[in-house]
Amino acid sequence: MIIIGSILVGLLYASALYLLMARSSVKLIFGLLLIGHAANLLIFSAGGWVRAQPPIVSPDASVPSPGHADPLPQALILTAIVISFSVLAFASVLVRRACQVFGTDEIVNEGDHP
Repeated sequence: MIIIGSILVGLLYASALYLLMARSSVKLIFGLLLIGHAANLLIFSAGGWVRAQPPIVSPDASVPSPGHADPLPQALILTAIVISFSVLAFASVLVRRACQVFGTDEIVNEGDHP
């Protein structure tokens, strides 16, 4: 399962970077979406693939017993979901406004203008 997860993370990062380098702003939005999912999956896989009970600590213990899932990567993923959603919303509004102003969704450099 670890091999499949790491291959999936690598493929998501590769496809996200490919889309981020494209000249279309719609591809840029999809690249941001994929890189957010890849980061979430990377954090999840760094926490370990544990199919176990939820990390509920008994009242007489200070840490969960072995075999329970680690709650820290789950909390980090929840935070990353919120951050990636806000970045995606801002980027989509920015792209929409740029399309209205310039009339195209293509990203050009300063030297590319005639």
